Amino acid sequence: MKTIILAAGTGQRLGSYSKDRPKCLLEFGGKSLLQRHIEILHHYALDDIVIVTGFKSDMIKSALSDIGATRVELCFNPDFAKGSILSLLTGLNTLALEQNFILMDADVLYDHHIIGRLVNSDKENIFLLDQNFEIGDEPVKLCVYNDQLIEFRKQPDKNLIFDLQGESVGFFRFTSHAGKLLGLKASEYINRGQNEVPYEEIIRDVLLTAPEKYSYEDITGLLWLEIDFPEDVIKAKNEILPELTDLPDLRRLE
Repeated sequence: MKTIILAAGTGQRLGSYSKDRPKCLLEFGGKSLLQRHIEILHHYALDDIVIVTGFKSDMIKSALSDIGATRVELCFNPDFAKGSILSLLTGLNTLALEQNFILMDADVLYDHHIIGRLVNSDKENIFLLDQNFEIGDEPVKLCVYNDQLIEFRKQPDKNLIFDLQGESVGFFRFTSHAGKLLGLKASEYINRGQNEVPYEEIIRDVLLTAPEKYSYEDITGLLWLEIDFPEDVIKAKNEILPELTDLPDLRRLE
């Protein structure tokens, strides 16, 4: 199974915390988010990793060399500033025929058990849902009715009826067939000149076409934080990092 990590963004909303570098190179406890991703993925035997880069791609390449992650593939998206859909399609184009995959945002600090839940689930086409989240426009929300996903969006219709709602972690596990559908849908958006639409809309379209083929794992109680704003950096350092579970029997990076 391949893991695609989307790490092409500029991180402009971080202000001075970005230090003009990709968000995945933010450090917490002496380790970058990038290093933490790779260590966790290797721990769960996910060794086929591709990182979609864009902004300051050479910095990510150098960071991988510094930590000895020599077998991680980099895939550069030269149009990274034109929308995340292009980065999604760049990653999807690296998949081999009939290859299942994990899709991840790079700007998340998280407990490694979250990946364990994703990998060990007996379901197909999995979203991760956290019922503990702050209501607002920023979180991408998952809505469930009769134990079926019915919405995946920052702003669901206010009249939508659901049994439970949670925030998407930004990590997914998809079959090769779902990957093909995502690629086709991404190409449709790009051909219509809608490449500025968030890539989550691509996933939403595919989900709502056949919701019975998609499921979720409720990871409520496991710690994680998407890092978009300066206050997220502070929270990550003060509240998330001290409570993270250490990896047992850490495997070598390479």
